[in-house]
Amino acid sequence: MKNRKWLMLLMCLLLAATVVAAQAEGGQDALAKIREKGVLTIAMEGAWQPWTYHDEQGNLTGFDVEIGNLVAEGLGVKAEFKETAWDGILAGVDSGRFDMACNGVGYTEERAKAYSFSTPYVYTEMVLVVREDNTEIQALEDLKGKKTANSPNSTYATRAENAGAEVVYVDTLGETMEMLLQGRVDATLNAKESVDSYLAEHPEAKIKVVGSMAGEPVAIPMQKGENTKALVEEVNRILEAAREDGRLAALSEKYFGRDLTKEE
Repeated sequence: MKNRKWLMLLMCLLLAATVVAAQAEGGQDALAKIREKGVLTIAMEGAWQPWTYHDEQGNLTGFDVEIGNLVAEGLGVKAEFKETAWDGILAGVDSGRFDMACNGVGYTEERAKAYSFSTPYVYTEMVLVVREDNTEIQALEDLKGKKTANSPNSTYATRAENAGAEVVYVDTLGETMEMLLQGRVDATLNAKESVDSYLAEHPEAKIKVVGSMAGEPVAIPMQKGENTKALVEEVNRILEAAREDGRLAALSEKYFGRDLTKEE
């Protein structure tokens, strides 16, 4: 009987130690963990040119790939890119599956309630795109009762829904343009930079831009909490250094053909 009591006490102590260790791990400073591993895990789509995409040789490249490498280098670690569908990117950051996301993520007050964001590193423009023969849609207010194609939970989808459109959810820009050209949707809202890139590759595409508006500032989302405070501060330091020495502007010119690093 006495041995049984000692065994139960030992099991309770082991269980308590396991819980304490798990809590310590969960609350461990994110920056310290990244540096200990030597790897920064970054989520992105890999299918949204010129932000993240694959070149003719199949290599992952793009503006945000270079931003991710810039941040990882500044932290003294290696960048490890994880490609996933847009609707899984922020959820993966929230769960801790990814350390951060670099995918042209627009900063909004609503998103800031759930994630810690870096300072913005570029400021985008949003455009309204329709088929070449469409004369009904000229502005955002004309989307009421129309169909648009956009990624779920994107700021573009939210803008379209707020304008009264029915949003058909897709995973990539290619799917968006295909649905638009086939007449399965009436329009799409997207980043001007991505639409420009698509038209440069598909000059024969019978689509046109009928309106433009300011987009959201683009920033890097990270898990919210005290354990990411040091990581956010360090990422901000790295981005500010790259802004001051011109690296950010050079990357913007390389992929967008203009400097989008200044809020105008």
